[in-house]
Amino acid sequence: MSFKAEYIWIDGTQPTAKLRSKTKILADDAKGAELPLWGFDGSSTNQAKGHASDRVLRPVFTCPDPIRGGDDVLVLCEVLDIDMTPHETNTRAALAEVAEKFTAQEPIFGIEQEYTFFDGPRPLGFPEGGFPAPQGGYYCGVGADEIFGRDIVEAHLENCLKAGLGISGINAEVMPGQWEFQVGPLSPLEVSDQLWVARWLLYRTAEDFGISATLDPKPVKGDWNGAGAHTNFSTKAMREGYDAIITACESLGEGSKPLDHVKNYGAGIDDRLTGLHETAPWNEYSYGVSDRGASVRIPWQVEKDGKGYIEDRRPNANVDPYTVTRLIVDTCCTALEKAGQV
Repeated sequence: MSFKAEYIWIDGTQPTAKLRSKTKILADDAKGAELPLWGFDGSSTNQAKGHASDRVLRPVFTCPDPIRGGDDVLVLCEVLDIDMTPHETNTRAALAEVAEKFTAQEPIFGIEQEYTFFDGPRPLGFPEGGFPAPQGGYYCGVGADEIFGRDIVEAHLENCLKAGLGISGINAEVMPGQWEFQVGPLSPLEVSDQLWVARWLLYRTAEDFGISATLDPKPVKGDWNGAGAHTNFSTKAMREGYDAIITACESLGEGSKPLDHVKNYGAGIDDRLTGLHETAPWNEYSYGVSDRGASVRIPWQVEKDGKGYIEDRRPNANVDPYTVTRLIVDTCCTALEKAGQV
């Protein structure tokens, strides 16, 4: 007997990396064992030149394959050079170092992944040659006149749950055909690995319906919300006291930190972070309680309880989760350490 392993990796496409995958057939005695390294043609994924094209896939996260079923698995991999060092596009390796450095602070994340369905050249639910009613009624709506793609969303949710991913919710967003799912709360590496797999399952599930999904941060120009990946974060100290909440918020606004973060929060961020449509301007930093027009929001319940988490509202839908979690952990945990709030 044998089983199928779908090896998934992040490529080197710029400015926004794409997911790639291919299938490996493994003997039955490989079940439960460490899955083998595999190779691929990096010259076809913007990760090598043709004269030295071999790159290496190293499994880092495995889960059941909910589409094929049975004993088949999905295998998320990191990309290595042939000397077994991380490839320059391997942002997971840098996160692993930072996460290990601050593991005692117990950082955890919940990431809200927004996305938009397209039917050919149009967002799903947009009439041919025109526009639907203005945004607003679609958010968390119900009814065929306002909700488009629910069958795909439900299938994706079921696939994520069957895969054992830490999906914590779904909802319709403010534009027709725009949706969101949430991953977490999980540790930095767990939330990032599982978000990449959930993205792969989103594309793969929508494929069966003849619909495409995009993480474009501003899929429709004009008076329509963009698509983000609001990133919720806390440490043990933040979950125990409000002073640490304020320290974390202040640290994200210090010196060059706001621009250092924003330039790594996804391509096209200036199209989305305009100060309109529930965003702060990309070149200004602010934080506030219950303020969805701030860069970082402190939920009202957190202020009331005097402990909890913060929400960085700046990351784009197309952000690399390994990068955004690394930047937030490094910035906030360093500040908390210096303040003696650990």
